[in-house]
Amino acid sequence: MIAKIIVFIFGSIVGSFLNVCIHRMPKGESVVWPRSHCPKCGRRIPGYDNIPFLSFILLGGKCRSCKEKISWRYPLVELLTAVLMVALFNRFGSGYAFFLYMVMLWGLVIATFVDIDHRIIPDEVSVGGMIIGFIMVSVTGFTFGPFKFTFLPMLRSILGIIIGGGVIYLTGKLFDLVYFKLLKRPPISGETESMGGGDVKLLAMIGAFMGWKLALLTFFLAPFLGIVIGIINLATKKDHTIPYGPFLSIAALLALFWGNRIIQLILPLS
Repeated sequence: MIAKIIVFIFGSIVGSFLNVCIHRMPKGESVVWPRSHCPKCGRRIPGYDNIPFLSFILLGGKCRSCKEKISWRYPLVELLTAVLMVALFNRFGSGYAFFLYMVMLWGLVIATFVDIDHRIIPDEVSVGGMIIGFIMVSVTGFTFGPFKFTFLPMLRSILGIIIGGGVIYLTGKLFDLVYFKLLKRPPISGETESMGGGDVKLLAMIGAFMGWKLALLTFFLAPFLGIVIGIINLATKKDHTIPYGPFLSIAALLALFWGNRIIQLILPLS
């Protein structure tokens, strides 16, 4: 129980930093300097006003200096990150897998909220995460006493990148060919591509961490999560585009926690 409390506290602190990344990355700003400050008045936030959850409650959801409202996204990201890290700890314990998927989780949280706000997924998250995932997975190929190295984890990560990114890229291109070229439908909201490059790189990053099987499962699960929002968006705004990163992120977590069970239900002989 104590370990879970520590993980929760650590996760909330990490969530506070992820909020900084979510706010600054789309602007091309450094995530380490300057120190945290109010986005409305620009005044630096002291440490006692930057305690996850608690500061938001004590301040009544307002900046101490300018009294402007603080977005609910800040405590939400802190709570979400903390809860998901505890869930990872419950699932994988304190072994290497916990730290591996913890890094992926951080990237998914950033990608989700940036995509919701700006319809982009920063390359620092997708491409950077892809590289980190490949390295972290490849390291598991080392064994000591006697020293050995197997390429299987590295190959699994490479296939995850290629198949994960490739399947969503080819699907998007096929849809664009049918929708825009063959059916000659006009672009909606100026969009000429159904699948953004950020989504392709995000699923490639997921594949780097989880391998090609769970990346494929993520690919198939995500549309079921996004179809309701897509229909509502199309009916109310006449817009077929939605931020797809959040659905890929949720699908990736479902695949991570229950992927093997889902695959066994679909393919019981696999």
